[in-house]
Amino acid sequence: MAELSTLARPYSEALFAVAKGHSKGLSVWAEQAQSLAHVAANGDVRSAMADPRLTDVQRAEIFLSLVKPAVDKQFQNFVELLIANGRLLLLPQIAEQFLALKDEAEGVAQANITSAFPMAEDQVSQLIALLEPKFGLKLKPHVTVDAALIGGVRVLVGDHVLDTSVQAQLVRMRDTLTA
Repeated sequence: MAELSTLARPYSEALFAVAKGHSKGLSVWAEQAQSLAHVAANGDVRSAMADPRLTDVQRAEIFLSLVKPAVDKQFQNFVELLIANGRLLLLPQIAEQFLALKDEAEGVAQANITSAFPMAEDQVSQLIALLEPKFGLKLKPHVTVDAALIGGVRVLVGDHVLDTSVQAQLVRMRDTLTA
């Protein structure tokens, strides 16, 4: 079976193409896509949507009744299309890819920062200020703590990794000594 992200890609690209030309703006569309994804990710909803006794119309009615706040007509049509094609449960992947397309269009990237210790807001701001010129993008930081790093930080932006952790330095030192 094809990977879920591969199956979700045409839907996220189509949704993005429609959103780009719409007056509401990409942020509103991203919020609505996230609302749909949040509902679709719920285990009970996933089970209910897989019930073979439901018709496509019933699935759409049930699903859309769970989305708060209610989405506009274009998203209702999108949900109906996903149901008709048996792809409703791809909504989390579709929303994730939509956000990536939105970020790319806006010149923004997600910076996943892993630190050995909790970082204060000013430390994160300073780090982002140093990294933005390096990547040439506006970065949105997401900070997590991993004590296994011992010290330093590991930053992941797209497929680029900047690892200044003590753990990485020890691994490099070990590799050099054993070579």
